[in-house]
Amino acid sequence: MTGDARFEDGADKPLRLIAEDAEDVRVLSSLVQDAVFPVGEMKWSARKRRFALLVNRFRWEDTSGKQLRAYERVQSVLAFDDVLNVATQGVDRSDDEVVMSLLSVEWQAGEDGAGRFELVLAGDGAIGLDVECVNVRLQDVTQAYLAPSGKMPTHPE
Repeated sequence: MTGDARFEDGADKPLRLIAEDAEDVRVLSSLVQDAVFPVGEMKWSARKRRFALLVNRFRWEDTSGKQLRAYERVQSVLAFDDVLNVATQGVDRSDDEVVMSLLSVEWQAGEDGAGRFELVLAGDGAIGLDVECVNVRLQDVTQAYLAPSGKMPTHPE
């Protein structure tokens, strides 16, 4: 993973990361788990071959098992380049204000570096991206702010 921030430096610095392989995607997925975004913040440019989301992500890199300060979120751009096709399932695109919750980003490798990303959403939704290669960027674009719930997201089994 390339970028100007290391995972352990995340406590006070904005993230700027690039995923270029399957391992990078796993790290990136852990950082965007539980990010929320309004449907209106999904942008697909077929001409630029880019799919991007403006998300409010939980700052997982700022948690250590002990809560030393209030939990935070930050607005980040999650951008996928070299995208050939976008498909959604369970996403009501008629209302831009509907808020979606991103559970994970999964990579399914195909032939010659191509493959498919699946952005798994809460409520059985998904966004599928057919791509030529792994080329993903995650960049924080605002200062961190207190998480409105004041809590760390949980996933009861």
